[in-house]
Amino acid sequence: MSSLKRIAVLALIAAGLPGGCQTVQTTAPGAIGIERKQQMLVSSQEVDQAAAQAYAGEVQKAREQGNLNTDPRVVQRVRNISQRLIPQTAVFRPDAPEWKWEVNVLTTKELNAYCMPGGKIMVYTGLIDQLDLTDDELSAVIGHEIGHALREHSRERVSRAYAQQIALTGVAVATGVGAGTLDLANQVATVTFQLPHSREQEAEADRIGLELMARAGYDPHAAVNVWKKMEQANSSSPPEFLSTHPSSQSRISDLEASLPRVLPLYQAAHR
Repeated sequence: MSSLKRIAVLALIAAGLPGGCQTVQTTAPGAIGIERKQQMLVSSQEVDQAAAQAYAGEVQKAREQGNLNTDPRVVQRVRNISQRLIPQTAVFRPDAPEWKWEVNVLTTKELNAYCMPGGKIMVYTGLIDQLDLTDDELSAVIGHEIGHALREHSRERVSRAYAQQIALTGVAVATGVGAGTLDLANQVATVTFQLPHSREQEAEADRIGLELMARAGYDPHAAVNVWKKMEQANSSSPPEFLSTHPSSQSRISDLEASLPRVLPLYQAAHR
């Protein structure tokens, strides 16, 4: 298929998808300065609903296996940190503090955490225990994951996957594509657990998480510490967390370069 024909097909399908193809600015820039606009082929509401369905499935599976929220002290700690971070999301999105947030903990040796669209958070105990995270460091991890949700990176990645699928399959898709066919819940689960974020998305989540934790009164220097710990864990056998959150010296350097923008916010939180 020629490139012009691919573009025509993409435009045709995008026009038929709920919400069409939109160029959006999902968040305000914040002090950290996130300005990038995003191309979306699916609506925020649809993705949030799909995420809620996928998250409910994960919670139910964990509950059936006896791994959900088994240590009240750890659960309370994670929820307390999250509750300090969540109000700060208003800086980036006025609607975000009113999302239907859920915060749970999975008892497992895996090093992982995620925040699905709409504020569905899960933290794995292996991440806390094996890296011996302080509250400040844990706030960096949770803030990073919240950053992905605020920027609607899952919606963006699903949109990109659909665009690629459309370009590959061509006109035949035009007669059958729809919300049911696209199976958003499975798509959201796939981008959460299997597909790596782009370097661009990772940088945005890092920076937003840095600002959230600073505004909440957590020391932003801890964000650098936690990624250094992650690098050390990766030196022997790569943790699950790094399969979807690539880490490198460049991201640590980016965090260090961003510290001057958020340190005044941290200092203001302690006045």
